[in-house]
Amino acid sequence: MCSALGDETRWSILTALGEGDASASALARRLPVTRQAIAKHLAVLHEVGLVDTVKAGREVQYRVIGTELSATARRLDAIGTEWDRRLAALKHVAESL
Repeated sequence: MCSALGDETRWSILTALGEGDASASALARRLPVTRQAIAKHLAVLHEVGLVDTVKAGREVQYRVIGTELSATARRLDAIGTEWDRRLAALKHVAESL
């Protein structure tokens, strides 16, 4: 999942979808990316479970899956907390020398 979030365009897509459901074409009109590139990024985000598809007539729209994003945020926060703990321990060792 982290590799899917490692792309700035995917973050832009998630941000745009956070404002409401949208098709790949609608996203391409809002972002400086082609529709084909948007579709590829959406496929990656869908594969890792961050977005879902919703039929709206003949159009396929995409929706952010908030629970997955919340769970990912909690995992990243835990990783950050562990790094802070390790860095504080290193600082303590370095200052005691």
